[in-house]
Amino acid sequence: MNPTEHIWMDGELVPWESATVHVLAHGLHYGTGAFEGIRAYETPKGTAVFRLTDHMDRLRRSAKALGIPFGYEVEELVDAVKLVLRSNGLKSGYVRPITFYGTGSMGLNPAGAGVHMVIAAWEWGAYLGEEGIQNGIRVAVSSWRRIGHNAFMPDAKGTGGYMNSVLAKSAAIKAGYDEALLLNEDGLIAEGSGENLFMVRKGVVHTPPTSAGALDGITRDSVYSLLSEDGYEIKETQVTRTDLYYADEVFFTGTAAEVTPVREVDDRDVGDGKPGPVTRRAQELYMGTVKGELDLHPEWLEYV
Repeated sequence: MNPTEHIWMDGELVPWESATVHVLAHGLHYGTGAFEGIRAYETPKGTAVFRLTDHMDRLRRSAKALGIPFGYEVEELVDAVKLVLRSNGLKSGYVRPITFYGTGSMGLNPAGAGVHMVIAAWEWGAYLGEEGIQNGIRVAVSSWRRIGHNAFMPDAKGTGGYMNSVLAKSAAIKAGYDEALLLNEDGLIAEGSGENLFMVRKGVVHTPPTSAGALDGITRDSVYSLLSEDGYEIKETQVTRTDLYYADEVFFTGTAAEVTPVREVDDRDVGDGKPGPVTRRAQELYMGTVKGELDLHPEWLEYV
């Protein structure tokens, strides 16, 4: 990560090195926070943030679900993101808003702790690597199960819940894979450690529903809409591990991952082991939209 000049913290721009919190912050000890991942792209009309308002509204919803006071209007945070990008001279980059409990309480009850809101931005390339974008990645089903609706809220981007993803991702990397796939407690595919999943079989595109433990991803929604509008049949369906072995194509979606092909699952080639035509079309549609090269959903681009 290359530091930038400023981070927005509780309503003010502060130098990168000064954007710190106390070691006794409640969020550090107990994971009591919510966050978003957002990308800005350089387009022919200038820098645009992809679905910025939708992301900030999801941050608001996550905080509400987790019981974290949210002291800002969505529109204020939209303006703050644009300010951060301008102040750092970023034409493109990754944006990380996060809200969390600070000091004032210790123990599981956060009552009495203040709440911080922070927005940082920096340059960040392909999350799963340019090689992965071009030729696909190797994934393995994790021994760790995706956090379930009876124990947490998998559809809220709570910071503490991502320890589940860290365990799965770390184990996959140590075993020589690029990414992990998580099953839910019923043995059905939920998602990757930080990405939604799409599977193509016999020309039909499938993606697990949020009820399976998948995040209601904004990139997932975007790709779903773009492919559907392009004429593909798409279904939200329960997906099994075996379904992936039979699949013609598999790909991940996410703000960081964008659209990343999966060429291998559990040491088995997906299709012929190369990104397929639906995956390539999803990449074309998505990247063309976020970069302003295709005028399919101009309302998704919010210019800085």
